[in-house]
Amino acid sequence: MKIVRFKAGDDIAYGLAEAEGVTLYQGSPFVAWEATETMIPWESVQLLAPVLPSKVVAVGKNYVDHAAEMDSDVPEEPIIFLKPATSVVGPNANVVYPPISSEVHHEAELAVVVGRIARNIRAEDASQYIFGYTAANDVTARDLQRKDGQWTRAKGFDTFCPLGPAIETELDPLERLAVIARVNGEVRQAGFTADLVFGVAEILEYISRVMTLLPGDVILTGTPSGVGPVQPGDLMEVEVDGIGVLANRVVGGR
Repeated sequence: MKIVRFKAGDDIAYGLAEAEGVTLYQGSPFVAWEATETMIPWESVQLLAPVLPSKVVAVGKNYVDHAAEMDSDVPEEPIIFLKPATSVVGPNANVVYPPISSEVHHEAELAVVVGRIARNIRAEDASQYIFGYTAANDVTARDLQRKDGQWTRAKGFDTFCPLGPAIETELDPLERLAVIARVNGEVRQAGFTADLVFGVAEILEYISRVMTLLPGDVILTGTPSGVGPVQPGDLMEVEVDGIGVLANRVVGGR
């Protein structure tokens, strides 16, 4: 099922995406929630980021072809980094181009949403800790990444982590799920989750041995080749099979 977080009028809530609208739920899917009899039509719904994580943990160079385009070898173990919770925005939100950068890139990714406290878990048990999956755009100021020699500033700007449009709870990343990025309708990236160097279960095991993952935390699994620049005015779209399309427009910052 597809779970969305949305605003209707002055209220923010979770619900279940249906053909005709959103079935309103009471509570949070990460604690306790219950369906109501209220159906809110799509024209009255503003989709938000489907989750507000305490942290976003991302994996770098997790596709062979992307590592190659970055002039890098495939790592022997996952390369992880953090994006702040303040970088998260939802579908149709603007991504702000920071004035101190002149080279901002899109990066389409499959994202894992954690459902339970996870610490020192085993790969074979990883599915018990996964709530579902969503699409992500790991927006990156590539020039600052090269300049700094590390990734915090380049990937940490406000609005640099669009998530959405929904959390799909019934998805198998071991299948050949397409991960696509389009800019102004032109396909820039087209990869498959089957080509991940480190699979979702391996990633969860690795990260949980470093830090405790909390319900609602998000893990970005890496981006396929084809990353490239965007400019103010561009419309970025990330599409993942079974999840949907995450669209965000780039705007100039001040």
